[in-house]
Amino acid sequence: MQLSARTMAAALAAILGVRLLAMVLVPFADTSEPRYAEIARLMAETGDWITPWFAPGVPFWGKPPLGFWAEALSIRLLGLSEFSIRFPSLLATAATLAILYALGRRLYSVQAARWTVLAYASMFLPLVAAGAVLTDPFLALGVTLSMASFILSRGPAAGRWRYGFFLGLAIGLLSKGPLAVVLVAGAIVPWMLWHRNVRTSLWRLPWAAGSVMLAALVLPWYVAAELKTPGFIQYFIVGEHFLRFVDPGWSGDLYGSAHSRRYGAIWLDGIVASLPWGVFGVWLLARRWRGPARRAGRWLRRPRWTYLLAWGAATPLFFTLSGNILWTYALPALPPLALAIGACLSRARTAAPARVATACMALGPIAVIVFCGLQLANPERLKTEKTLIARADALMTAGETLYFVDSLPFSARFYSRGAAGRVSLDGVTALLPPRGGRVLLAVEKSDVRRLREQTGAALAPVYSSRRYTLLMAGSAAQPQAGSAQGEAGRAGGYQR
Repeated sequence: MQLSARTMAAALAAILGVRLLAMVLVPFADTSEPRYAEIARLMAETGDWITPWFAPGVPFWGKPPLGFWAEALSIRLLGLSEFSIRFPSLLATAATLAILYALGRRLYSVQAARWTVLAYASMFLPLVAAGAVLTDPFLALGVTLSMASFILSRGPAAGRWRYGFFLGLAIGLLSKGPLAVVLVAGAIVPWMLWHRNVRTSLWRLPWAAGSVMLAALVLPWYVAAELKTPGFIQYFIVGEHFLRFVDPGWSGDLYGSAHSRRYGAIWLDGIVASLPWGVFGVWLLARRWRGPARRAGRWLRRPRWTYLLAWGAATPLFFTLSGNILWTYALPALPPLALAIGACLSRARTAAPARVATACMALGPIAVIVFCGLQLANPERLKTEKTLIARADALMTAGETLYFVDSLPFSARFYSRGAAGRVSLDGVTALLPPRGGRVLLAVEKSDVRRLREQTGAALAPVYSSRRYTLLMAGSAAQPQAGSAQGEAGRAGGYQR
């Protein structure tokens, strides 16, 4: 099926344009996005480019800093907003698309490369991750660059790709850690053993110079991080890269809770992440490989196809026996699926695959548009405290503080720029002001009645989000006139 450059560019612009719209309109919802956004905000505010800080005085050892570096730099250049912090993920995804285009063109054809780009850009997880504050787009970029460079490190353009292999590993090590090396080696080593080309494949890479480059890019930060906050290496290497995966209920997580999932859940995650292309891709591949077992065996002897197979299988195989996972972990496995789909579509001779492919491209952006419409119609659908913080900010005067009772969600920390406080339910009484004063409290809806009974104070509700009720406590607990207008004027952020 022929796809012109103009058609590909228009389709890609539409897909990314819709994602850009959502990046601007949709606020950060708990927990991952505002947590990482707050870490990036603190980095941009403090100028500390070595240690990401989970909170003032609390180092964040859970992830390397590449994503935070990019987001903090974006804040410095573009200002503090949802768009500026999400923008680096979009750039990382765009770089991944460029690599996939080059790889598809070299391995198959220009047509395959064009279909590959559109398939990956409109898959569910890549479309979501392209505009989200996550480390996964950077890991996917690093793994994709290393895998593409390894297979392309021969031929007329081998020079620039030979060092790309090590650059990809550096990106992975600085965005997610040693996991990047495991995923790349987990794909390449079985592929070389299957085709018995270990020596010839490895010989093409500049191991001495490349290793020096890799060490120069990566080691300085790891050493500096350990020297500045001792204990980082122990937590990050042993805890995050061993205990997290072998212990589904790992209790050593310092920044959240372990995710206990059934073993093998990553395969279901991969299916969901690849929608709507995954099912269609399996059908395309089945059509191409149908026939006697002898014909299928020929496919398993073709290095290009087995390379994509090993690349796509490495990630889910690694996480199969891990119960402590998130669905975003499937992202590095999707580029080879997009390449296989692109190659099959480029060789299709009937109109049916083209119609289905067009529908697949449209479904993701349409879902994003619908989601944005629902969000605008009912902002309380999301687990975010952006509007609550804006409402409290409109009511507060200089010197006043908004307190969250018992729990302080990450979205409240980010949108208050770290100014929101936290108080235990038992400590609220001590906060109540003398006669004529007031204090603003954000309480989980299920705890409002208990708070009233425990304090006996006048508590006037001001606003309710999905999870919290904003209360004004004290004898002056009366909403001020014009607060709604003040909220509307400050809904874009927490400012005084």
